[in-house]
Amino acid sequence: MIGRISGKLVHKRPPEILVDVGGVGYEVQVPLTTLFQLPEPGADITLVTHHAVREDAHTLYGFIEPSDRELFRLLIKVSNVGPKLALTILSGLESDAFVRCVQREEVSTLVALPGVGRKTAERLVMEMRDKLRDWQSAPGEISAPCEAGSMPRPGAIIADAEGALVALGYKPTEAAKMVAAVNDDSVADSEELIRRALRSVVSA
Repeated sequence: MIGRISGKLVHKRPPEILVDVGGVGYEVQVPLTTLFQLPEPGADITLVTHHAVREDAHTLYGFIEPSDRELFRLLIKVSNVGPKLALTILSGLESDAFVRCVQREEVSTLVALPGVGRKTAERLVMEMRDKLRDWQSAPGEISAPCEAGSMPRPGAIIADAEGALVALGYKPTEAAKMVAAVNDDSVADSEELIRRALRSVVSA
């Protein structure tokens, strides 16, 4: 099984990145909380990974923080929660925020995430509450790096943000409304727009 991957970041398009390891390109699915911490393409990165094996596919899921991978593995053990939904949950909420929601039984916040209905949210609380009782937060706060670069076209920023939200499970019309509600002249790139859109949903 593949537990870690180190190499050069080739490209990133939510929720997938491509990492070149010795001339071999690995496609890795990552939550947005990890994507926002990654440098620009061309830089070297290291991720801890979860290697999911099915009859029809081998999929790598990558994380900056080992604690995020630990939570991902706990999530996919919950009834009716597969890797795709687990990735969506970790994209919409940072790990510590999700743990707090479960510990405080804040079902309404979980329901705001795409693909998480009330029954699923209640199941997450019921099945994970005891497992997360002694959760240790990762050191430091997760934040996106601010790096200079060429300014993308406004239309491309919106399209990328909407595409990322659709990939996470939102309907195209929902994604368009979420992006339109938080888009203004201060948005520098699609990652910032995605982050704002997700925050607006879980804080509503």
